[in-house]
Amino acid sequence: MDNMLRFNTVGEYNAFNNNETLHPLVSVVDLSKASPRQGHRMYFGFYTIFLKELKCGDMSYGRDTYDYQEGTLVFLAPGQVAGINSNGETYQPKGHALVFHPDFLLGTTVGRHINDYSFFAYQTREALHLSERERQIVLDCFAKIEYELQRPIDKHSKKLIASNIELFLDYCTRFYERQFITREHVHKGILARFEQMLNDYFVSDKTSTIGLPSVSYFAGELNLSPNYFGDLVKKETGRSAQDYIQAKIMEVAKQKIFDPTKSLSQIAAELGFKYQAHFTRLFKQKIGCTPQEYRLAN
Repeated sequence: MDNMLRFNTVGEYNAFNNNETLHPLVSVVDLSKASPRQGHRMYFGFYTIFLKELKCGDMSYGRDTYDYQEGTLVFLAPGQVAGINSNGETYQPKGHALVFHPDFLLGTTVGRHINDYSFFAYQTREALHLSERERQIVLDCFAKIEYELQRPIDKHSKKLIASNIELFLDYCTRFYERQFITREHVHKGILARFEQMLNDYFVSDKTSTIGLPSVSYFAGELNLSPNYFGDLVKKETGRSAQDYIQAKIMEVAKQKIFDPTKSLSQIAAELGFKYQAHFTRLFKQKIGCTPQEYRLAN
């Protein structure tokens, strides 16, 4: 799977899969029409959502492998690379893909909010696993989009297609929220590890070597994408991962302020701040007073 195929347009991807191009910027691709092939890494210049129907090789994102099973959705944003590792064997693709170019979204409601769908930045082990009922809803959304694509283009076409893409993505948001709930036991373990890692961060030399703890750092340590990790923390705690980390920084900061032998600049450095002014600004924002005022009041 060393050779990479590049698809910059929807038409190129349709041709690769033996599908007719009904619209230059949008397509519901029937992967079963594609010729049997071996695995390739593929670059996509447009939004791509795969609905996996049958086991036919391992889906990969970058260098990692998706938790990718029958009845699974995988989301790729433009510029991402994915592929199928068929271990050198020829396989028959199955399932469907919804693809749409960013240019199609211009001037649409879904285009204005596309960045709100954080699952386009999810990575390994973060695919959406569908129940049979959810899978039917997805197929129904695909069918409505395909119906509009098969009609002659008129003044209503773009609005109706864009509305159905938005409906589909809104359903996916709901389904992911359901998945966070049904996998709660797994996520509780991740949160416990995060809490322990956060505590360990301040008793190690990481504040001096790395600096302030960040969402991306802990996501990487937990083998999760920052978006998935952030959404997980938000669903489980009601707070953003950034707020959670900053609350811990403030907790440690208040403990250190009680030590009269430490200057405020020393405390700021020990917490990972490059500049004391940044520490003072965040402390006042979160606590309601400056570190010096807090020290004098206590």
